[in-house]
Amino acid sequence: MSIWARLAAACLMLLAGAVAAQDRYPGIGRAATPAEIAAWDIDVRADFTGLPKGQGTVSQGQELWEKKCASCHGYFGESNEVFPPIIGGTTADDVKRGRVRSLIESSDQRTTLMKLSHLSTLWDYIRRAMPWNEPKSLTVDEVYAVTAYILNMGDLLPGDFTLNDQNIREVQKRLPNRDGLRPFPGLSDVRGKPDVRNTPCMKDCVKGELKIVSSYPENAKDTHGNLADQNRLVGPVRGVVTVAGAAKAGEVSASVGAALVRKNGCQLCHGITSRVVGPSFREIAQRYAGDVGAGARLVTKVKTGGSGNWGNVAMPPQSSIADGDIQSMMLWLLNGAR
Repeated sequence: MSIWARLAAACLMLLAGAVAAQDRYPGIGRAATPAEIAAWDIDVRADFTGLPKGQGTVSQGQELWEKKCASCHGYFGESNEVFPPIIGGTTADDVKRGRVRSLIESSDQRTTLMKLSHLSTLWDYIRRAMPWNEPKSLTVDEVYAVTAYILNMGDLLPGDFTLNDQNIREVQKRLPNRDGLRPFPGLSDVRGKPDVRNTPCMKDCVKGELKIVSSYPENAKDTHGNLADQNRLVGPVRGVVTVAGAAKAGEVSASVGAALVRKNGCQLCHGITSRVVGPSFREIAQRYAGDVGAGARLVTKVKTGGSGNWGNVAMPPQSSIADGDIQSMMLWLLNGAR
């Protein structure tokens, strides 16, 4: 029995259990309606099972990209300011071979297109999670269009191409890393062969002085900022110093507000000292320095979102963050974001 068949059987068992529970505990819960099940059951599998009918052109995708995607991913999918790049690192020979050579040899930067082995994965992720501030807001045809434009930027589709549910399987054959997926049956099937064999030693594990080192290559250490500054909300500081001139890990004392900023992903759009999608925290702190009423206004701004103060890119409302947490973050910001 395949993994998909086992999952389907498990879902049927859960549904049967829910019906039985209703009979046993009348008045508690109800069966899901067909519309509710259909809204949940939107996955697209590797063989494109579940893919809805639709179509989208490269030019339509470009228009959508510039409106909803470029602010985070760059106009050509090359930006790494917010997220890793989507485009780059593949060659015409990779497309012919079906395996990205730089993944086999070495690469300091891995893009989405370098790693992608199933086009259904890209399509499904865009539909479920993008844009990041408004997931599931794209129509089916818009998902086809954005997918087509990404492939066009990667030189896999011509500019006049229309991607649809009929030709997407042929387009799959153009992915540079389509043969790069290596399954390990032993990890998903208890009857399968394990992927490693070894004899446990459990003695003399450490000889001499134990040293903790970074596994990042020297030229990529600061890819994610200074790890020593990235405290957890609880427990000791973790992470080595990865930015030249930064404070040592033992000297770092991040406030609760700074930790909350990291926990809630605020730095996806706001750098400490440099602009990303929106202004840097230091810019905001300087603008409102000495303004006694700024704290309350900024708390409201974070809760409700909006645009105009720093440009035309709208800040999405952060209604899911507790008021007390927002107040702590604004206190940290107005104290200089340090």
